[in-house]
Amino acid sequence: MSKSVPSTPSAPTAMGPYSLATEAAGLIFLSGQVAVDPVSGDRRPDDVEIQARQVMDNIGAILGDLGLTYEDIAKTTIFLADMSDFPKVNDVYGSYFGTEPPARSTVQAGALPGGFLVEIEVVAAR
Repeated sequence: MSKSVPSTPSAPTAMGPYSLATEAAGLIFLSGQVAVDPVSGDRRPDDVEIQARQVMDNIGAILGDLGLTYEDIAKTTIFLADMSDFPKVNDVYGSYFGTEPPARSTVQAGALPGGFLVEIEVVAAR
């Protein structure tokens, strides 16, 4: 099985030694996305709804770079700094999907990198 690291010019740059996306066997794995504006590089305010929307927009931009859409997402994992934010994040997240959303797990992390409130990773399929 070969692996490739596709170009994702519309996404914020990686904040460490990892690829934003990796493709193998028709599956696309997106690293966890946080609320960074891809143009300015600025962090979004400490409002979980604003951060969740930026995260989902970043995911959409990466998918677009790869010729995919939200409908191609098979599985997501949502990491929350505080599980009490679940209803707000769930509402934002749900607005990006139709009647057949992907499988999903949601977990509370002890803390997220950079003090972010939400991070979402994705597995999509071609």
